[in-house]
Amino acid sequence: MTDDPTTAAQWYDTDAGPLVRPYAMTGGRTRPGPTGVRFDLIALVTLDPGAFGADDDHALGPEHRALIDLCRVETQSVAELSAGTDLPVGVVRVLLGDLLETGRVTVSRPVPPAHLPDERILREVIEGLRAL
Repeated sequence: MTDDPTTAAQWYDTDAGPLVRPYAMTGGRTRPGPTGVRFDLIALVTLDPGAFGADDDHALGPEHRALIDLCRVETQSVAELSAGTDLPVGVVRVLLGDLLETGRVTVSRPVPPAHLPDERILREVIEGLRAL
């Protein structure tokens, strides 16, 4: 690590981790946005390329931009975004709430288990198809 304060290394302490604490990244918030939307770990996040103007970048924090950069490459789950940015899942959820409310991303939520077809019914359909 160099002593140059302009390097990115100034933001990390190898023993303690990032010097910017999670509550600072989210402005002290623990829930995503006023709507209180919940992000499942396997919810898929897609960037909305039409939602960006030329002056939008200055309004975003570095963590928001990191999430956007990861979504530019491909659709990612909340868990993948957390791993890719090396941020706690709770922080990623709050930041995604910001991006969702401003229309920068869309989120595909997983189907709840209660809405999935019963395994018994699926087996009966398969047996019926085999009988044809």
